[in-house]
Amino acid sequence: MWNRLRIGSGIDAHAFEEGRELWIGGVQIPFKKGLAGHSDADVLIHAVVDAILGAMGGGDIGTHFPSSDPKWAGVSSTEFLSWTRNELQRSSYELISLDVVVIAQEPKLALHIPQIRERMCELLGLSLSRLSVKATTTDFLGFVGRKEGIVAQAHCLLLAPESRD
Repeated sequence: MWNRLRIGSGIDAHAFEEGRELWIGGVQIPFKKGLAGHSDADVLIHAVVDAILGAMGGGDIGTHFPSSDPKWAGVSSTEFLSWTRNELQRSSYELISLDVVVIAQEPKLALHIPQIRERMCELLGLSLSRLSVKATTTDFLGFVGRKEGIVAQAHCLLLAPESRD
C-alpha cells in the first residue's frame, strides 16, 4: 500500500482589491476588500486544487483553468474544486487527508474556520476528520503583514488506485 501513497502541495497568493467580495474556502467572509484575480480569487481553493492535482501528477490550476481564458472570469472557484473532485473519482484516487493553512494579517479567520471546514468537506465529499484548516498571521512581516493580501498553503495525501505504480 505504501507505494500507492501520493503527496501533493499547493500554494496561492492574491492581493487585496477594493470592490470585491472575499471568498475563502467557498465561504464569503465579511470584509472591506476582496482578493484580486481572474475568478473569485478564492486563495484557499486554488491551493487545494494545486495540491490535489500535484499528487495526481495532473499539472496545476493554471493548466486547466487559465486566467487568459475569458470563460473563467468571475467564476466561483468551487467550480474548479468540483472539477478536481470529479477527476479524483474518475481516476480512482482516494483523498486520505488534507491539511491547509490560510496566512492573513487581516481579517481574523478563527471564527470562520468551522464553516470553511464544513464547506470544503461538502465540496470534496470528505469527512471532517480528514480535513484540517488553520489560520495564522506573519506578525506584520512581508506583504501579508502589511495587509496587502492573503496566502494559502495546502498539503494532501492521496491513495492511488492499484493499477498505478
